[in-house]
This record gives sequence, structure tokens and C-alpha cells, in this order.
Amino acid sequence: MNYVYILFADDSGPPPSTVINQNDTFAKVTFKPSVVQQARIAQNGVLGDFIIRYDVNREQSIGDIQVLNGYFVHYFAPKDLPPLPKNVVFVLDSSASMVGTKLRQTKDALFTILHDLRPQDHFSIIGFSNRIKVWKDHLVSVTPDNVRDGKIYIHHMSPTGGTDINGALQRAIKLLNDYVAHNDIEDRSVSLIIFLTDGKPTVGETHTLKILNNTKEAARGQICIFTIGIGNDVDFMLLEKLSLENCGLTRRVLEEDDAGAQLIGFYDEIRTPLLSDIRVDYPPAVVEQTTRTLFPNYFNGSEIVIAGKLADRKVGQLHVEVTASNSKKFVILKTDVPVEPQRAGHGETGSARPQAGAEPRNHVERLWSYLTVKELLSSWRHSRDEQDRERLRQKAQALALAYRFLTPLTAMHLRSAGQPEKLEEAQGVSAAVGPETVMQSLRGASPQPGPALKKPYSPRIKVSKTSVDGDPHFVVDFPLNKLTVCFNIDGQPGDILRLVSDHADSGVTVNGELIGAPAPPGGHKKQRTYFRTITILVNKPERSYLEITPSRVILDGGDRLVLPCNQSTVVGSRGLEVSVSANANVTITIQSTIAFVILVHLYKRPAPYQRDHLGFYISHSEGLSGNCHGLLGQFLNQDAKLTEEPAGLSKDPTHPLLPKAGEQSETVLKVKGHQVPVVWKQRKIYNGEEQVDCWFARNNAAKLIDGEYKDYLAAHPFDSETSFGPGRSRGL
Repeated sequence: MNYVYILFADDSGPPPSTVINQNDTFAKVTFKPSVVQQARIAQNGVLGDFIIRYDVNREQSIGDIQVLNGYFVHYFAPKDLPPLPKNVVFVLDSSASMVGTKLRQTKDALFTILHDLRPQDHFSIIGFSNRIKVWKDHLVSVTPDNVRDGKIYIHHMSPTGGTDINGALQRAIKLLNDYVAHNDIEDRSVSLIIFLTDGKPTVGETHTLKILNNTKEAARGQICIFTIGIGNDVDFMLLEKLSLENCGLTRRVLEEDDAGAQLIGFYDEIRTPLLSDIRVDYPPAVVEQTTRTLFPNYFNGSEIVIAGKLADRKVGQLHVEVTASNSKKFVILKTDVPVEPQRAGHGETGSARPQAGAEPRNHVERLWSYLTVKELLSSWRHSRDEQDRERLRQKAQALALAYRFLTPLTAMHLRSAGQPEKLEEAQGVSAAVGPETVMQSLRGASPQPGPALKKPYSPRIKVSKTSVDGDPHFVVDFPLNKLTVCFNIDGQPGDILRLVSDHADSGVTVNGELIGAPAPPGGHKKQRTYFRTITILVNKPERSYLEITPSRVILDGGDRLVLPCNQSTVVGSRGLEVSVSANANVTITIQSTIAFVILVHLYKRPAPYQRDHLGFYISHSEGLSGNCHGLLGQFLNQDAKLTEEPAGLSKDPTHPLLPKAGEQSETVLKVKGHQVPVVWKQRKIYNGEEQVDCWFARNNAAKLIDGEYKDYLAAHPFDSETSFGPGRSRGL
């Protein structure tokens, strides 16, 4: 196998720090940019895909096959074949959310794609919102007039209404099925749907499982669906499953990306089908644990890669047979590949796992493990059976850990600054928590020294009971006294509450903004309130602003950075670290001595009284001062104790009152000079995963907290003013 060329996505050449070592049989590409080089590429460092395009000299039509130490890999990429005709329906979301740049870019891209269709292709166009608008009720051939009319139809699409994904797919599938059934197609052809949307199903059938079942039943494995999701609000999981279950691919286009360029690039991958119904066979007595061997289509410029293990290492040759269809005939390719005896120095024999902490020297074995993990993850996402999903998850995680692959089921840890950069053993984490990612520094500065936090945070890690979550329910833990106190605050939607106020000393302020919702029927409340935004002001060693919502984190410390909450990432700058665990939590660590965990509560189908909201937990408070205040902050570093006093007994020692006959004693909490009647209660925290026993202070905690409710109202999200203690300040 000889390498012919290596190309990068940009014609200007490889990015800085790229080193290419290449000869006739080997190529190694190293990309290791410094922080300065990253900053020259993008303001906040490199965040994207490093794409290498390469090809090899191919001497056999059946492809290249390598065998090494009991493993084999088969690269199949035939060329010089006539293209298969395409029957393609373009399905374009024209709902109201597509207004503006997204729809304009998509239209421009479709103009380009229509001009690229071949004369033997057939096509139609569907625009959908709450109505399904079909350009032609049948597929038409590619002629200059039809292409022109199609462009005119696309040009006049206007954004309006909701999103009927199920209806649009059903109509597109019917167009293709009718065309194939009612036309005598002499040449073999490939039927495709290219489906683009930026939202979730809101009209017609909106249940995900029913949409998937309806689509699979209608397509019957004869139509491949290629999906493109635009923006942050798209139901990408639905699109991914639609493509996985219907022999297609899916792509995600971020809000800030050029949707048109992404669409054209995606279409380029599938514009030229060369083969269909590809099947690759090896002798079952000789080969075991192969990766996927059946492929619905092969597109020009792509490559089919299959890997497996040899059941008998002493076999002298490996028989390979490929069957497929092209536009004119049925293709059968056969060959026998000699299996060379093992040579010294090529790695361990008989081992499916590498030694702990060591990379396998058998590159074919590692490729087999990579492809196997990839297919297991695909099956895991695809499966709807919980037992099957768990079996696939365990297999994928075990193999990924054995070969040290970073996946949604595993995590990668790097040693902290000042220690040698050595990759530690990967550890598995819950898929619900998401992967932990490598920390990047925004400005190239190492975190300031201080006591290290022991482990990453997730909703399953019991970081602290001191928190506010839900409606909102406050919990305060007094660990030295082995007491937990809880109380409710019934605020108004739009109110901004001071949770932690320590601006004058540690420089930290935390506020939370409330959002309202109707109360459940039959309850005593008129409305519910939740925290929809948590804002954090960090004033030392330099000022940084953080705004957290269920969908994103905005970090503004001179450079503005927006982190989506549905993607795991870690960023750090001068003692401040922000860690996002996808759709689970956000951890804020300040100077290694203060840490807050914000739980993200998302509802797929919220009831009328539910809202996506946040929970705020104080994980580490050593760095907060004794003057700290706020609804939660005032109880940090305080002592509390319980006493029993007769009900109705005067708290004024100068005017004692004797208890009345028949009265029982009540429990009184003494904290910060307050004496507060409390009752025992149970409350759930950590998204309902743990139940705590607490002493509940009634009446909006009127006797528990300093001052009144109005004293905790902030004027704006980053207001650091406080009315309590010697550290009071006028704020910003």
C-alpha cells in the first residue's frame, strides 16, 4: 500500500505546528500547536475538527488487505466505475424558526446542488412547516427547465408555522416509493432523502418513537435518509436515529456556522454513488469477530474498512469475496490473500488487550478495536431495548478502556500544571454524566496553586447538601453540629435573589433569577418558581462574569466565551475553571478553594407546571470569608443546635410564661442568635437521587434568615451590594 498524497481542508496548507513524515509505505502527521499558535488561529484557541484527507495507490480492484499477528484489515475503495443514478428528494424546513440567514444560506446551497445533479438522476423538492408543500407530486428528470423551475420554487419559500417532521418524511418516502413502483427503471438506482431542519417536531406526530417507527416502516430499508440539524434547538438525537435506522448519515451545523457551506460539503460526500448492496465475505472457519460486512451504498471518494481476527493463525491464505451491484450489472470480486508468518518485533501474539498503560504495537489490532467500539456505540444509540443497550454499553466501555479510546462512555485525565504531561489510565463514567474533557487555558496561564479538588463533579457525586433547587427549596448543612436545616422562599417571577454575597472579601457574588410556572392542580400554591439563570461575579484576582442557563454558559473575563450545555468541555483562566458536563451540570471552581455545582434540569416533554431550570450547590466554601452573606452564604461557617422548649413559652427571660395544660414541647433551632421553631421533614436533593432529613423552618424562613425577603433582592444579575455585615458594599 503506497501513500499518494495528503491534503488538508484548506488549500493554504497545514496549520502551524503540523509535521508530516512520509515515505512510500508510511505517513505520520503530528499536530501539536502551542497556546500562542492556537491563539493565532482563533481568539479562544482551537475548537474544531482536524481533518486529514489522504488516499493510497490501489493495485487490486478488491482493495488492500493487511494481516498482522492474528488481525486483518480490509480497505475497499474501487474507482473507475460508472455512477449509479440517484432518485433524490430534498426536504427543507421552512418553519418560522428558519427565518433570516439560515434559510437564505440553505437556499443558496440547494441552487448549487441542483446544478450538480446528473442527467440520469431524478429529483423533487419538499418544503415543510405545519403544512407539507410539495413542488411536484412526482420525481422529475434533470433537465435545464426542471432545474430552473426547482430553483424558482425554492426561491419563493417563506418561513412560517411549526415543524411537521413526520408528515414531511412520509410524503418524501411516498414520492420515492411511487417513482420506483410505477417506472420501469432499466438501470439500478439509489433512492435518497436529504432532510434539513433546525427544530423539534411540533405539529402532527410529535412522539419520537412513533416518528422513527413510521419512517422505518415506510422506507422498508430501500430508502437512505441523510439528515442535517442546524443550531442548538434541533432534536439531533432524533435525526441521528433516523439516519442510523435508514442507512444514512447525519451532520450537525452549529448556529454560527455557514449552513449553506455545510450542506454543500455534506452533499459532496454522497453525490456520486458507485455501488449498492455491497457484501464482503470471509470463510467463517478462518475469521471471527469481524466488524460490519454489509453496506447499502458506496459513494465515490469514500472507503469501506473492515477489520477482524483470524481464528486460525496458522492459515496460509485468507479468501475474500465481494459482491455488489453497479448501474449495469452484478459484480463479484474474489481473491486469496497470503498470510505471512509472524515476524519478531511486531507486537504480542494471542492478546486481544494491550498491556496496562501501553499502546498496542499492532496497528491492525488497534484499528480493529477502534472500528468495533465505533459500531458498538452506534448500536447502543440505535437500540431501544434497555437490556440490549446496557449490554452494548458494557462491551463498548470495556473495549474502549482496554485500548484507551476517549468515547461518551469513558474519560481522559491529564495531570495538573507543573506535573509531567502524562496520560493517566482512562476511567469509565456514566453516559448520563458525559465525558470529562481536557482542560484548556483561555490565556495560557496555569491555574494558581492551592488545594486540589479531588475529583470531577457530577450530579451523582455528593458534593454538598447546602443548596437551593426546585421550587426553590433551600437546604443548609451544619456538618460540625450534624444538623441539616431546610426552608422555602416563595418569590416572584423576575426577582433576582442574592444567594452568596462576599464581594468585599473573597470577591465572589452569586445571584439567581426566578422564572414562574403555574402550580399543579390541587396544591396550596398559586404558582411555582424556579431558578432559570445563575450569575456569578468573580472579582479577584481579576474580574470575570459568568451567566449560566439550562442551555448555555457565558464566561466574560475580557474574552467572551459561550459554552453550550449540551456539550462537555472544560476551560480555565487565571484560577477560574468552568467545567460543563453535557446536559448534567456546570462546575465553577475559583482559586481551588471555592467550588459551586449548578445542576441542569431539562424536561423532554414538560408538564404545564414544569420549566427547564437550575439547582445551585455549594461544594467547597473554604475560600469564602466569615463575613459572607446571602440566603445561603450567611449560614456558612456557623454553629447551630437544637433545643426543646414548651410551646407558647416566652423567649424573653424577663417575662417567662408557663406552658398551658396539655401543650407539648416544640423543637427550636438556635443559630446566629435566632431562635427558630422547626419541624422534622424529609427532602430530596441531587435531582431526587438522595433523600435528606432536615429541620424545616416555616413561613418563608422569616425567623431564620437575617432581615426580610426584600433585603435579598438584587437590582440586576451582577449586583454585588449587600445590606448585612461589616463587609457591606455598594456593589457595581
